[in-house]
Amino acid sequence: MAGINPDPLGILGGTFDPVHNAHLALAQAALDRLGIARVLWIPAGQPPHRAAPRVAPADRLAMVQAAIAAEPRFLLDASEVASQAPSFTVHTLQRLRRQYGPTRPLVLLMGADAFLGLTGWHRWQELFGLAHLAVATRPGFPLDKLTPPLAAEMTDRHCLDPAGVAVAPSGRILTFELIAGTVSATEVRGLLAANAPETVLSTLLPAAVLDYIHQHSLYRH
Repeated sequence: MAGINPDPLGILGGTFDPVHNAHLALAQAALDRLGIARVLWIPAGQPPHRAAPRVAPADRLAMVQAAIAAEPRFLLDASEVASQAPSFTVHTLQRLRRQYGPTRPLVLLMGADAFLGLTGWHRWQELFGLAHLAVATRPGFPLDKLTPPLAAEMTDRHCLDPAGVAVAPSGRILTFELIAGTVSATEVRGLLAANAPETVLSTLLPAAVLDYIHQHSLYRH
């Protein structure tokens, strides 16, 4: 397709409460395996689908900044952290479309769990007109339990060639296996509150993030 910018931009949003190694593994895999040039990290201000974050927006932003500082292909978007409006993904992608133009390939990165619940997202079907979706799966957990509307989209849009994100600005669904271990922010918060050993926490959190958490006494009861 003529005129397409061959510099796909990955989009990784979330509360990052806190940002942890599984987030970094997903973003790194996108760089390595999907032909994505950079990943834009967007901490959410007011996530509409979950409880309010445990720590202040400024702390979540600072932790992401610390976590991604060593990788020049990771970029930080602070636009939504302090917003009082709900951080709906469709609004985020509309903003990025205005910012980056109609031809830049945008690739929304997400885990399989998020993708399985996509039909519950606000105006979810509009996402395909704004970006590609790249879904990280785990070995042994295929996407075989999709709801009928999502299964229909997968049938129409699934792209097996990772290079496919560079030839269109949006509209495709890619899947890639994430071999790295998984961890949830809920699990990390529980371990921090329980004063888990540093040897355990250091396997789940980047060193700079763990240092920040200790320095600011975050996630303690």
